[in-house]
Amino acid sequence: MAEKMSNKTKGRPGGNNKNNNVSNTVRSIVFTLVLICFGAFLITNFGYRNVQKTEVPISEVIARANDENGDIAKITVSGNSLEITLKGKDQATETSRKDGSGTLYDQGLVNYCESYKGEELAECQKKYPVIEYKEDIDVLGIILNVALTVLPIIALVIFFSWMMRQANAANNQSLSFGKSRAKLYGPDKKKVTFVDVAGNEAAKQDLTEIVDFLKNPKKYEKLGAKIPRGVLLAGSPGTGKTLMARAVAGEANVPFFSISGSEFAEMFVGVGASRVRDLFSRAKKNAPSIIFIDEIDAVAHKRDARGGAGREDEQTLNQILVEMDGFDNDSGVIVMAATNRVDMLDKALLRPGRFDRHVNVTLPERKDRLEILKVHFKGKPVEADVDLEALAKKTAGSSGADLSNIANEAAITAAREGHKAISNADVVEAFERVAIGPERKSKVMNEKERKITAYHEAGHAIVGHVLPDSDPVHKVTIIPRGSTGGVTWFLPPEDRSYKNIYELKDILARAMGGRVAEKLVFGTDAITTGASSDLKNVAELAKSMIVEEGMGSSTRNLVFPSGDVGYYTITTGKPYSEKTAELIDAEIKKLSDEAAKRAEEVLKANKAILDKLAEELLKHETLEEAELEPLLKGSKLPEMVKLHQ
Repeated sequence: MAEKMSNKTKGRPGGNNKNNNVSNTVRSIVFTLVLICFGAFLITNFGYRNVQKTEVPISEVIARANDENGDIAKITVSGNSLEITLKGKDQATETSRKDGSGTLYDQGLVNYCESYKGEELAECQKKYPVIEYKEDIDVLGIILNVALTVLPIIALVIFFSWMMRQANAANNQSLSFGKSRAKLYGPDKKKVTFVDVAGNEAAKQDLTEIVDFLKNPKKYEKLGAKIPRGVLLAGSPGTGKTLMARAVAGEANVPFFSISGSEFAEMFVGVGASRVRDLFSRAKKNAPSIIFIDEIDAVAHKRDARGGAGREDEQTLNQILVEMDGFDNDSGVIVMAATNRVDMLDKALLRPGRFDRHVNVTLPERKDRLEILKVHFKGKPVEADVDLEALAKKTAGSSGADLSNIANEAAITAAREGHKAISNADVVEAFERVAIGPERKSKVMNEKERKITAYHEAGHAIVGHVLPDSDPVHKVTIIPRGSTGGVTWFLPPEDRSYKNIYELKDILARAMGGRVAEKLVFGTDAITTGASSDLKNVAELAKSMIVEEGMGSSTRNLVFPSGDVGYYTITTGKPYSEKTAELIDAEIKKLSDEAAKRAEEVLKANKAILDKLAEELLKHETLEEAELEPLLKGSKLPEMVKLHQ
């Protein structure tokens, strides 16, 4: 049933296009025939003889005609005139026009001959030849005459036709202004199934039940179960929410209407609500069907007292609420929506009866990342040394879109280097390009800058290696990448969902390691701007620990979410008082100062290793994990740096 309806939907637009093409062809043929007929009419009526004419009196014509040696060769009647063709001068014609006594034909030559009888009449008619009717057409003159007459008319016809088309287009646009702009994906489109979606098994399990509802509704109706009205896909950008929705449509084999939330918005009040009505009307005609609204937060954000019932976005949201759960709630239409900002959505939209099921599309874990990488490298020529498992390990926190980008960049890198297949070096370069940025080989640093960068990165590496709750050092380079002068990678040995306070404080300390190393080696007055991004990361992480995670020493177990609306938000612009703001600032400073002090104690205790590592970086520029291990061997953790909380 669903497939039949979908085919009908598919044929409808095609039929309209075919009818439009036929109508356009018929109009073109009719227009051409009218022009041909009009041209023939002009040729018939505007043709003229290419002769030279001179008027002479009728008496002279009769006299010259009676003369046997006269120069008249032929006399032709043309209306009320006689046209005389002279002997030996085909192009010279003299014309005798009528006088006041009547036509020449009546009173002139004809009556003159009829006055004779018998042989005299025959002799007169022999002397005056039979009158002929002849018109010599000048083709060039006709063409010029027709062109001067027809071209202005054609120009007017074209102009008025263009004006009519513009008027029709404007009329159609005004009529379709409130129509939905959703795209219909039916069985004729390339199908995407759950086989094409790697990872996110929990999300696929939830959506598989939706597909089963659409395929076998009676199985659930017998048990009194109702088909879910809506499914909300929530997750970080690039996790595959839209791909999941397309997979549901491909598995269920039903019409799939796709639209973005921003396409409902318009500057004219009421247009968004009209488009919502039209979209649901189309979906109901093709039921069972699926409506997918991407980035629904663009039109479904929270309503509040500062808004108004007449606002365009609120009218659109109200219409969506009514369509999803109004009086007519048995439409056979499932609404799917995707967003990465669930906290912005109106509560009325999230309640059961509208979006009955919430599916979290999370960032892929290591095994899921491996499966995703296999999908994206499938069909690409890959050398045997490419280690996708190692790449999956390094890409913790990457989304499916990130992994797809890495695979594409690896292929581009291989092509740029002239390789016939993607090598492991191409994959590593692609990962680093996506993670941090391309190498800026054109940037030339002087020896002083290279030395500062080497000590800076060595400071990060040593502090991160020594601290017990920090991730292992993976790679250190002083080659500029992206906006950085050098990079030190720390990769977690396994995926983790949570970080404790010890791990976060170690992250703060190793981030401060670069600035502290510059201070120890070059002096307090010689610190540079190279640590600006490190200090920014420290400030953001410390603020998150205090405001969002409740990890302050004097604000333990207290959080201050910025989305709250209350007295302090209205009066101070923050969800807390000025006194609390001062306390938060003090806690952030305390964490930053503690991180700097811990990094300084570690580097003072390992100054010889710091010098040695910086020297190797100046020599080789890049050091991998295997090369770092012997250089960092023997480093120690001072007792006073250990955390006891």
